[in-house]
Amino acid sequence: MKAAKFSDLLEMGNDQLEAVLKEAKDNLFRLRVQSHMERLDSPSEIRKNKVIIARIKTIQAMRGSK
Repeated sequence: MKAAKFSDLLEMGNDQLEAVLKEAKDNLFRLRVQSHMERLDSPSEIRKNKVIIARIKTIQAMRGSK
């Protein structure tokens, strides 16, 4: 998943944000499992997913949802 800019995420609706959040969490889980089982090709992907999740949660807090 490409790192989404904060401004791009702000333009999304709540349903779209939920979908992107779910996808980022699933991807982060897969990366963590992969990192324990074998060597990752790009360990920075874990950090990128964490940043996306944090951005989405920040937007949700600003909007007062979930």
